[in-house]
Amino acid sequence: MFGKISPQTAKQHFKSAGYRLALLITGALTAGSVNAADKTLTIYTYDSFAADWGPAPGIEKAFEETCDCDVQFVAADSSIGALRKVQIEGAQTQADIVLGLDTNIAEAARETGLFVEHNADTSNLSLPTGEWTDSTFLPFDYSYFAFVYNKENVEKPPTSFTALAAMPDDFKIVIQDPRSSTPGLGLLLWIQQAYGDEANEVWQQLAPKIVTVTKGWSDAYGLFLKDEADMVLSYTTSPAYHDIAEGDQRFAAAPFEEGHYMQIEVAAIVGSSENKALAEDFMQFMLSDTVQDIIPTTNWVYPATTTAQGLPEGFEKLHVPENSLLLDGIEVEKNRNAWIDQWVETLGQ
Repeated sequence: MFGKISPQTAKQHFKSAGYRLALLITGALTAGSVNAADKTLTIYTYDSFAADWGPAPGIEKAFEETCDCDVQFVAADSSIGALRKVQIEGAQTQADIVLGLDTNIAEAARETGLFVEHNADTSNLSLPTGEWTDSTFLPFDYSYFAFVYNKENVEKPPTSFTALAAMPDDFKIVIQDPRSSTPGLGLLLWIQQAYGDEANEVWQQLAPKIVTVTKGWSDAYGLFLKDEADMVLSYTTSPAYHDIAEGDQRFAAAPFEEGHYMQIEVAAIVGSSENKALAEDFMQFMLSDTVQDIIPTTNWVYPATTTAQGLPEGFEKLHVPENSLLLDGIEVEKNRNAWIDQWVETLGQ
């Protein structure tokens, strides 16, 4: 530190007020850089997103290479669970971002007053719905709900809800609860938009086919893979996982004549976050080619932008609905509780 300066001279320097001030300044700068390096960005999301095989690990690693921070994903059993966690914690929440909500619950999330504008540039979004104008909720991927089946177990899959209800008595499906799962809510809205006032009759017809209703997607898909059900509510893109990751082409999504309900997943910044600038950087990063190229083969859905790399080989095999269904978020929030109450009464959940 002192080079060729004698111990006596060094001691004199230590005693000088100017040198002590310099040390204080240096110490403050050092402490500041440590604090910056220790800055933690906490993101609440759902379990499959944060899983070792999900998008979170790759996104975390990539963003940490661009920031002086530590990214922490906190998993709930569903995105609705993540939203409820923030609501319960209120201003005391550690969350900077909630990631994995969708347009069906975004309005409910907006009404909590817990979220602020993302300030991201959305000009490179390429969603089937067209221009995105929501300044609070930022989309990062999308897909379509569908019933997935094993072609070796189901030779002639149903092609409509009516055909599904008419399947043999021993034909079983597993679905998710609309109170705790975005896919479960998506199915409720799918049937509601396709059948309107007759939706409850469709549920009555489907009820005998439902072997169980799970809290989230992971549990439902796990039961399906154990052959506990013939079909599972999932996504048109789910078979890509089996094909690309496992080399298994037995799985497919049944095309339904009514069309398929779309899910657009979004993220939002929590208003009480002390890391808003960092959170905004992360939101913009979610639309980068780096993240958007991670999404298809980890979350097994479509990216929200068109990247230079494009979709992975195998996605061209997937069923793309000719008729895409999606209710306005305000309409969903206006009627959601009534539709869920009717669903609960019909299925006795």
